[in-house]
Amino acid sequence: MNVEIDRQVAIDERAEARLPSQSELERWVACVLDAEDEPRREVTIRFVERAESQQLNREYRGKDKPTNVLSFPFEAPPGLELPLLGDLVICHDVVVAEANEQRKSTRDHYAHLVIHGCLHLLGYDHIDDEEAEQMEALERALLARFDIADPYRADDSGLDV
Repeated sequence: MNVEIDRQVAIDERAEARLPSQSELERWVACVLDAEDEPRREVTIRFVERAESQQLNREYRGKDKPTNVLSFPFEAPPGLELPLLGDLVICHDVVVAEANEQRKSTRDHYAHLVIHGCLHLLGYDHIDDEEAEQMEALERALLARFDIADPYRADDSGLDV
């Protein structure tokens, strides 16, 4: 099934070339929505600088720092059905820094965060251990479809990646 991605870029144009393509985003999002048999097929993905990520993280989560991905599920008013699942806001600088720290490709880390964010839009969470195990298992299975290694395995450096 097709998906519609509203790809918004609010970062320095020099960094824009390192962002995932429209087709990559569509494949990653479709993988999640197809696996979950989700009929809503529209997602907004906004790539932002640290300042915007930090402001949104502070306002919506009470955490005064930039973060990799924020998920905002769309809640339609009663009686109104729309195909919009929600919005993902991704901080490019944080993604690149994490990918480098975790010794993985930026593309693979983006795939993980888009899939992770979409699962949040669908109601998955990782607040308690049982929910985290379920969400992480699903992420591993979905990422494996793209030949992306388990992002939660520990590598030789002792880092959780």
